[in-house]
Amino acid sequence: MIEPREGNKQGRDFVHLHIHTEYSLLDGACRIRDIPARVRACGHDAVALTDHGVLYGAVAFYDACRKAGVKPILGCEVYVAPRSRFDKTGAGREETYSHLVLLCENMTGWRNLMTLSSLSFTEGFYGKPRVDTELLRKHHEGLIALSACLSGEIPRRLCAGDYSGAVEAARQMADIFGPDHFCIEIQNHRLPEEKQILPQLVRLARELELPLVATNDCHYLRREDAGMQEILTCIATNRTLQDGGRVGFATDEFYYKTTAEMQALFSAFPEALENTVKIAARCSVELDFSHTYLPRFPCPDGQSAGEYLRSLTYAGFARRVAAGEIRFTGRHPEEEYRTRLEYELSVIGNMGYDDYYLIVWDYVNFAKSQDIPVGPGRGSGAGSLVAYCVGITEVDSIAFELLFERFLNPERVSMPDFDVDFCYNRRDEVIDYVARRYGRERVSQIITFGTLAARAAIRDVGRAMGMAYRDVDTVARAVPHELGITLPEALRLPDLKTLYDGSEQVRRLVDTAIALEGMPRNISIHAAGVVITERPVAEYVPLAVSGGTVVTQFDMDTVARLGVLKFDFLALRYLTILHDAEVQIRESDPDFSVERLPLDDSAVYDLLGRGATSGVFQLESGGMKQMLTSLRPRSIGDIEAAIALYRPGPMESIPTYIANRQDPARITYPSPLLEPVLAETFGVTVYQEQVMSIFRVLAGYTLGHADIVRRAMAKKKASVLEAERGSFIAGASAHGMTAEAAEKLFDDLGSFADYAFNKSHAAAYSLISYRTAYLKAHYPGAYFAALLTSVLGNQPKMAEYTAEAARYGIRVLPPDINESEMNFHAVTDRDGCRIRYGLLALRNVGEGMLRAALRERDSGGKYRSFDDFLNRQTGGDLNKRQIEALIKSGAFDCFPTHRAQMLAVYESMLDRKAERNRANLEGQMDMFSLGPGAAPADMGTVYPQVRPFTTRERLLQEREASGMFFSGQLLDDYSRCVGSLSVMPILRLAPPADAEGADGEQDEDMPEAVDAVPELPLTDRARVRAAGIVTAVTVKTTKNEEKMAFFQLEDSTGTVECLVFPRLYGQVAGLLQTDAALFVEGNLSVREDEPNKILVSSVAELVENSRFVPPPAARQDVRPAERSAPAAESGSSYGFNPYLTPDDMSAPEPEPVAPAPNVPHAADPAPQERQPTAAPPRRLYLRVPDMQCEAFRQVQNLAAIFCDGQTALFYYDGSTGTYSPCQGTVAATPFVLSRLERILGKENVVAK
Repeated sequence: MIEPREGNKQGRDFVHLHIHTEYSLLDGACRIRDIPARVRACGHDAVALTDHGVLYGAVAFYDACRKAGVKPILGCEVYVAPRSRFDKTGAGREETYSHLVLLCENMTGWRNLMTLSSLSFTEGFYGKPRVDTELLRKHHEGLIALSACLSGEIPRRLCAGDYSGAVEAARQMADIFGPDHFCIEIQNHRLPEEKQILPQLVRLARELELPLVATNDCHYLRREDAGMQEILTCIATNRTLQDGGRVGFATDEFYYKTTAEMQALFSAFPEALENTVKIAARCSVELDFSHTYLPRFPCPDGQSAGEYLRSLTYAGFARRVAAGEIRFTGRHPEEEYRTRLEYELSVIGNMGYDDYYLIVWDYVNFAKSQDIPVGPGRGSGAGSLVAYCVGITEVDSIAFELLFERFLNPERVSMPDFDVDFCYNRRDEVIDYVARRYGRERVSQIITFGTLAARAAIRDVGRAMGMAYRDVDTVARAVPHELGITLPEALRLPDLKTLYDGSEQVRRLVDTAIALEGMPRNISIHAAGVVITERPVAEYVPLAVSGGTVVTQFDMDTVARLGVLKFDFLALRYLTILHDAEVQIRESDPDFSVERLPLDDSAVYDLLGRGATSGVFQLESGGMKQMLTSLRPRSIGDIEAAIALYRPGPMESIPTYIANRQDPARITYPSPLLEPVLAETFGVTVYQEQVMSIFRVLAGYTLGHADIVRRAMAKKKASVLEAERGSFIAGASAHGMTAEAAEKLFDDLGSFADYAFNKSHAAAYSLISYRTAYLKAHYPGAYFAALLTSVLGNQPKMAEYTAEAARYGIRVLPPDINESEMNFHAVTDRDGCRIRYGLLALRNVGEGMLRAALRERDSGGKYRSFDDFLNRQTGGDLNKRQIEALIKSGAFDCFPTHRAQMLAVYESMLDRKAERNRANLEGQMDMFSLGPGAAPADMGTVYPQVRPFTTRERLLQEREASGMFFSGQLLDDYSRCVGSLSVMPILRLAPPADAEGADGEQDEDMPEAVDAVPELPLTDRARVRAAGIVTAVTVKTTKNEEKMAFFQLEDSTGTVECLVFPRLYGQVAGLLQTDAALFVEGNLSVREDEPNKILVSSVAELVENSRFVPPPAARQDVRPAERSAPAAESGSSYGFNPYLTPDDMSAPEPEPVAPAPNVPHAADPAPQERQPTAAPPRRLYLRVPDMQCEAFRQVQNLAAIFCDGQTALFYYDGSTGTYSPCQGTVAATPFVLSRLERILGKENVVAK
């Protein structure tokens, strides 16, 4: 029998011991945040967590219950393998697992449950994470087991009529856990199977003298939530509510019931209810968040970690001084360095982080020894001088005036956090090294959870409800495309609110989606986080497996709270770009190093000042380019400031920063004491470190104390701030400020600290920005080759960088089997610098085959013919798809035979080669195996006399194989006409589904950067123009017996589908022919689940160059963009004018005409980067609530930043109903318009 061992009765008369939260992943709708309130409302004092097979939500559940005064009981409904966990055979649930509920009685039970859960993934996973009886026997101590629901082994045997088998299973569990730790679970959800086996469960329990326990299998909190659980089940199983029958559970009884409801169900078994209270009283787990579990570094020669770190630090210091990397100055003398080193070493040692530094040094040193690119630093770790001396970072924290306390604060116990960037191709090598070095059982990556975000929740719920796609799509589109927006927030906006109020079906859709929004739906791997522990990781946190990789079951923040140290291994594409470019440069300059570049190169700052920053790290967005042209950077500090300022919040200070920099007489300081703090940023507070220094200088705070206040400001901790306000005012007053001025400054700093940027991070990243700009300015060929290699498979980026290279007079040469390397490679000859296409960029061509082919070329000389190439390939990686791709790309155009001939015979040639190889393996001799003199290459293949492919055919083959054209352009014969039209490249209109706009190189601890992608995506119904060749036409008849057409339009960048509706079809049917060259205009249809389309409103034929007549000069009011400009340079590339009012969109715009653009030639000695010159709107009208509001101030700041345009600006004051012209003009780019729409709302921004 079960007896409580200590404490009072829990839950009064009943405690729920079987609950599934949202962490059962689409099989539980009990939100952890809502459980404690429901427990309290039902009069209970305790509750158990029993998610399916995982402990994902254990700590969150523990916290939520403790906060609400509810006793948390940690548990899990584990899956038990029918035989061994290693036996991974059988199909169906009954053959692969059964259920068993395990509850933690004490900390030993918690540790055993973590071990069981971990091993269920790492050893027993087969459809589900499974344990077996062997593991249960080994790790049963401290656990109370319940026989589970109908999916438990005992209920399942009873349902099958196998009573003796059920008895045997119960005896086995009682033997494993002990008779007072194994209970027979009874349930009543109005299911016939439960009713059938209930008497047998009671009989079995009494025969074996096992306690009965009554539970309800809670998957949702209230009966009315049953529909929500049904929707979740539909999402999980890809079914709909209309599929027939109830989805998931057969009744609506699987909710959190009151004691009275449970008593009514089990009135015949009162002891089963009482036992839940006794079990709750026995269960007591106290999670420990007070300890930090640091791994140990194996120091040589018996040294302590502190001694070894000290020796490495001073050895590195001496090495950097000798190399001239540390230079002592009057401002920063040697004594300052030595004092700082001693201070940092003492803090590191006192806080116990010597081993941490050594472990980071160890894997950074490994990476460098293996020629794996490592970043100069990232985040606050760049503020450590010790880190710089040992080589963890490449930023001299004293020269850059960075604060160590921002990284490691002696007055605030917190985990250190070095974020280290590695080459994105080789980061896994470093992680693997760490696993080998410290033991794979002591190293794990960290889990993340994919959640049902706002739009995804709408679409998933709509699909489950069986709603029409179009209806669901309309609702989903009403949710703004903003990072982190929630459905309740979207419902306050007019678009979604109108739909919600106008339809009962939409209301149910949105309400259900709100209920499910944010729930986890799958697991993944944290992009950077790795934990390293002294003992096996599973002793600290449970483990799971995601995609074959071992991960913690707890997320990053939970792992840190439990005292396990996280190390960040980030992948940064630009490190690989710098490395690849450096390797190419060293072919002609062996001593070149990006780490030894001068930081005062005028060509670099000239490039930045022109905004010529496509492909430059952190500086290539459209808005950033405009800011740089105004800023005109002259030092690395200006680059730091640009990176820090160009973000939401700080960007309001950009006009002041630029104005003060240009006219130092404008600079003012809140106190003369702050001039040393703010002089480098011209009186403007830019960095978090400056906030800390202001507290130190003006109010006498230590830097550690100042950092605590800064964090409180950033997190808006009102109680801390109010406690500090008086101290700050008193300190500032003692230094000559008035109390009123000090209070204003405190409030200003509080507002700024919320979004201020980490200077250490900006300093480290400014080095990468500078280095990429340097390579682009001085070694554009090698740099563009590395850029192109870095975006293999990303066609939009490849097109952008290819066009950018062309503007520098650098042409991308076609692939050539005798000249190309694996990757893009710069070549310089008498024709100048060019880039040879990398063979690895070809589609369907494998790396193994290419490496073998290039090795053979290097050892045996260039290939003489197609026959020679095939005959010299000996590996097994060669196949027909690869050869076809090489032929179509033009890689074999260096041979006498043309593509049509090679395509006609390559398959038979490969078949003969394969047969010959088989014969050789079997020892059969034929004329082809007699020796080199009898090789088929000498005989030669007889090629058929077929016609060569046309230029168009070759172009299409090239794009199929490589995504690019080499033999010309599809529209070459119409270039003059196309150049006179304001058209947009089709790649921009219809980007591939896998196109990526950004590198994802955002620090999770940093404020959000604006313009995360180079340009804003086109929206649904946007007015667009395109020109291309028709490649396919399909005519269909509507229900009204009217004809409409679908046709594919193709240009040199991509293909888009165009729809011509019946009203227009009759007028243009004669133009819609395959191979026709057309100009189309219409509205873009953008849907998330399908490619973009153009809904055509007008069609016209393009005019061949020989017949084209340039338009008269008087009509040059609309200039097209330069053909060589990449799309990312502006939201209006190729002259597209996106600034249309609703009236404009209801009818086609008049066709603009203009002279052909002036394209820079390859021979230009100093190419200037040019922005596309699309026609901007002449006037921009902004409606503001009044001329004193915050929105008006933000708009004024934005207009002051982007004041280099040609658009006249007018304000409409909503409070007075009057218009006011703004002095000066504004650059009304898509970026500026998007920011204005965010500030004022789309309906309050009108461009004409």
